[in-house]
Amino acid sequence: MARKRYSDEDILKLLREIELKLADGSDVRSACRGVGVSDATYYTWRRRFGGMGRSQLSELRSLEKENARLKKIVAELELDKLILKESLSYLKPKA
Repeated sequence: MARKRYSDEDILKLLREIELKLADGSDVRSACRGVGVSDATYYTWRRRFGGMGRSQLSELRSLEKENARLKKIVAELELDKLILKESLSYLKPKA
């Protein structure tokens, strides 16, 4: 069976549908089966996106993007630092 990738907006929509089915008295397994996901997927999504709105989702995306940018900067600085250390040890006279 092929796996389907859902966008974050689709995940929020599916979580809302499942929550509505749960509010109507359905159990988790049948509510998840109704929207086409497993209950394990539901719990994973709920842990990650539970109680989140669209504005919070866009804020989360921007924070993840900023975090990736900062990690890249740190990696480049670490590489520069290692290069400078190697060149310094090469230039030092051996005793």
